[in-house]
Amino acid sequence: MKTRKLVYEGKNKNLYEGPEPGTLVQYFKDDATAQQGRKKAVLEGKGVLNNRISEFLMSRLTEIGVPNHFMRRLNMREQLVREVEIIPLEVVVRNVAAGSFATRFEMEEGAVLPRSIIEFYLKNDKLQNPMVTEEHITAFNWASPHEIDEIVALAIRINDFLSGLFLGAGIKLVDIKIEFGRLWENDMMRVILADEISPDSMRLWDLRTSEKLDKDRFRRDLGGVTEAYSEVARRLGILNEPQATERKGPVLVK
Repeated sequence: MKTRKLVYEGKNKNLYEGPEPGTLVQYFKDDATAQQGRKKAVLEGKGVLNNRISEFLMSRLTEIGVPNHFMRRLNMREQLVREVEIIPLEVVVRNVAAGSFATRFEMEEGAVLPRSIIEFYLKNDKLQNPMVTEEHITAFNWASPHEIDEIVALAIRINDFLSGLFLGAGIKLVDIKIEFGRLWENDMMRVILADEISPDSMRLWDLRTSEKLDKDRFRRDLGGVTEAYSEVARRLGILNEPQATERKGPVLVK
């Protein structure tokens, strides 16, 4: 990627200018961060796994008609995506009480919620990504009422589909963080799914044991982060060996 212009440098991914107008190359790093970036580590192979898992899930969503920015995987760490205007919101869909949500409402972690709950957070690391309401969103013009309706409808559809997909792999989708962008096509604009979908942006628990298979293993110093990500990939049919270690990195289906 040294010959391409860096467009955006994030904590876990970089974006570079793409080979054609309206495209970007999304590069997945091995960096892991938590606690608003205060906790950091490099986990060998994590970026490769997230690239493949996100490719798989975005492709499945495309098949059911969910619009998203993914175009194709370029190599082990890079994928070609459509360039979008990112809506500055993190959209979290919660199915089970966990993490900060369980703490906030003094609920036992693992309690199934009466229905899926959607929360909005402002994408602003300096402000520590505060939770916001639809009134905040429209008042500060981060998104229009129509865009909010589209985001909510897509978020529900994505959550329902992925919950079923993971259930078939023996995994419970506890919650998921997704982001959306505006795709401009001539004078027409539509809201589409952007960023990534990987164990970095979801809580995934083993259906039988409730073992954590996601970024909480890093947040809570449980260890075995890339082993857990490899297990998710294996259950989805992406890996051809049972485990990929942090030392050697993942083994991928060609």
